[in-house]
Amino acid sequence: QVQLVESGGGLVRAGGSLRLSCAASGFTVEDYAVGWFRQVPGREREGVSSIRFSEGRLYYEDSVKGRFIISRDKAKNTVYLQMNSLKPEDTAVYYCAADPLGWGPYMDYWGKGTPVTVSS
Repeated sequence: QVQLVESGGGLVRAGGSLRLSCAASGFTVEDYAVGWFRQVPGREREGVSSIRFSEGRLYYEDSVKGRFIISRDKAKNTVYLQMNSLKPEDTAVYYCAADPLGWGPYMDYWGKGTPVTVSS
């Protein structure tokens, strides 16, 4: 059974950093496209960053380029999102998602989300 469990969200001041974790079980992150979406109430969910390790494909949404870094710990089967220089507009619920076929809006597996609030 595939499960994704996010952690690491919280309240931080603008300019600060947070590291989100996505612990995966039931599959190996090396074999899937894995990444992060975020959603603000009343807005559409947007893709933030993804990686497909087997192909070395990386994606970052334009507004987070240079500030966010996606990585993984193979031994822990966990994907991370290091978020630096956070801005109030980064405030959202962040969801981890995974799919064996690739990255897109209709991922097969989703976590329950972890909230991130950036105060100005």
